Amino acid sequence: MPKFAEISFDTVIDRNHTDCEKFDQREQRFGRADVMPLWVADMDFAAPACVRKALAQRLEHPVFGYTFPADTLYEQLCGWFARRHQWALDPAQVMLAPGVVPSLFACVQALTQPGEGVLVPTPVYPPFLGAVQQTGRELIQSPLRETERGYTLDFEHLEREAANARMLLLCSPHNPVGRVWRADELKALIDLALRHRLVVVSDDIHCDLTYLGEKHLPLATLAPPELRLITALSPSKTFNIPALNLSALVVAHRGDSNAIQKYFQRQRVNPYNPFALVAFEAAYREGDAWLEALRAYLGANRQLVAEFQQVHPILRCHLPQASCLIWLDCRALSLSDPDLSAFFIEKARLGLNEGISFGMGGEGFMRLNIGTQKRVLELALAQLAASLKEF
Repeated sequence: MPKFAEISFDTVIDRNHTDCEKFDQREQRFGRADVMPLWVADMDFAAPACVRKALAQRLEHPVFGYTFPADTLYEQLCGWFARRHQWALDPAQVMLAPGVVPSLFACVQALTQPGEGVLVPTPVYPPFLGAVQQTGRELIQSPLRETERGYTLDFEHLEREAANARMLLLCSPHNPVGRVWRADELKALIDLALRHRLVVVSDDIHCDLTYLGEKHLPLATLAPPELRLITALSPSKTFNIPALNLSALVVAHRGDSNAIQKYFQRQRVNPYNPFALVAFEAAYREGDAWLEALRAYLGANRQLVAEFQQVHPILRCHLPQASCLIWLDCRALSLSDPDLSAFFIEKARLGLNEGISFGMGGEGFMRLNIGTQKRVLELALAQLAASLKEF
């Protein structure tokens, strides 16, 4: 058995020629292969040693047949959320699923009917929009309200539109703006959902990646029993293992749980990959120290962006409270969205996500992934600074 020492986050790992979407699809995505890729929301860090060790141990057994989750997996999941988020999960409400994005599609299709409205605060992670638009439901976008201190939910707009909706999709913490929603905001959202009899699906996939001093509050810890709530959880972003495609849904109501399970059964979906299962359990059992080091490292990277912003105020951002993502306000450049994308690719040689793909409120923005080595981010910011000289 090889040794799996914890790595330094400063160690640059060559991801080229590994069939890596982020690196090996640059030419397909951006039209040239020499851009620095800071787009896909995975990180350039090795997974925790505990995860790699668990995978290696499982690999020693030569049979990779059908499997199922052990009771210890549920114990570690519940233990993680109890100690880190003060959420006493009921194991009977937990359903393993093949990733958060498939789960969003499953919830929309299992719990709403074609033509019914789904309310989505935007800008937001694009699969939220796709889960509605690609399944024949009516997408109702509710743009976040930008203030001097950051983004907030626009409750007046949500209230007006909720009468036409059956479901509300919440990103908590929010991708791409990085908000950690406060208790008063979540309570107001619960009240709104109860008044309008909305099913709420809360994607908490970034819940562990809060910055020091910030605290994620699961909506479920505030929700009364009558709220129809589904919470999506996964170790994928926390431990940089998204391609293992395993997540969990915490479903408050048995009827909703049955409906979602029937949807997955009709699709003949089996999420029980033996490698995903052991990685999931190991991460939640032993990953605390690694995560604390990661949070500090991302905090230092976030500070680099803050310092860049002070020197180059033509680009702005509200520093995120969670996630490795920066929602970069480029509106002062006065470029159309196609020209803005071309500027980052051709001038700055950077591959970012275009803000317009995140729905209403994304015009004039770009999403920057800082989940990379410090020296890589420093080089990216230097390239961006040089490209801004013409403005």
